Amino acid sequence: MLYLVIKALVSGVIVMAVSEIARRSPTFGALVVSLPLVSLLGILWLWRDTGDTTRIAAHAEATFWYVLPSLPMFLAFPYLLRHGIGFWPALLAGCLLTVLLYGVTVLAAARFGVRL
Repeated sequence: MLYLVIKALVSGVIVMAVSEIARRSPTFGALVVSLPLVSLLGILWLWRDTGDTTRIAAHAEATFWYVLPSLPMFLAFPYLLRHGIGFWPALLAGCLLTVLLYGVTVLAAARFGVRL
């Protein structure tokens, strides 16, 4: 149980630090958040929990394929905000776009033998 609390605290502190950095400097905050901190934490926790390199390799590869369809959201969301769409509808649209592109990615990857 203590281990789960430590994982939650470390992960939470990183998210809190990134949000504070972004509040002071949006550009530097974007740089920090673009680092694969969550992915690295996930890999570290997975290694600590399982020591299974095959599972970690599969996780890292799947992360790569799922990052690609999430990128357009970071263009669509600010575009919608700049064109008068409210924050929540723009965020929802960006999330729905990402979910749609996840589905397209899974189907397209399967055609090339990549199973996600």
